Amino acid sequence: MGAAAEIAIYILQTILSLYLLAVLLRFLLQVVKADFYNPISQFLVRVTNPPLKPLRKIIPGIGGLDIAALVLALIIQMTAIVLSLVIYGMSPPNIFLLLVWSLLGLAGMLVNFYFFALLVTIILSWIAPGSYNPAVALLYKVTEPVMKPFRRILPPMGGLDLSPILVFLAINVLQIMLRHAAASVGLYPALVLGL
Repeated sequence: MGAAAEIAIYILQTILSLYLLAVLLRFLLQVVKADFYNPISQFLVRVTNPPLKPLRKIIPGIGGLDIAALVLALIIQMTAIVLSLVIYGMSPPNIFLLLVWSLLGLAGMLVNFYFFALLVTIILSWIAPGSYNPAVALLYKVTEPVMKPFRRILPPMGGLDLSPILVFLAINVLQIMLRHAAASVGLYPALVLGL
């Protein structure tokens, strides 16, 4: 593979990864009922609305979940895989394998997002406790549902919250499981956003 193909794949995956992250964040913010008047929420709505509006006419929400956003994320992931394979000069896999690869990629991206989101919230709680920032407010809103069950298992001791250790252990276990699942279906991690 030449330098031009490698650069094309890098640019393609970067752009699609950022957009995929925006779609997944919009989905997560709806799940946790985040403040949609937050400027970052408003930005995510503006960026993701063009493809989501027509999809919502076809795919309704179920139980308050924006299924259209999940379908859009899956389409983006599948597109990234197919385009990367074409640039590599390989033929795309069958639709079932493509779907499995895409689902693994989405799961990997969500797990990676939570890893970095939790890391940022922990660092910010040490550096600037109690300060307000729209991004930090959304991070806390998204990470709190993940942290809550672990805080019940390991409550704060002496003002020190050790529950993130359990969360990071769980995230690492999920990452290992995803890597092994990807290897078992012949997935090339370089092709999939998030893995």
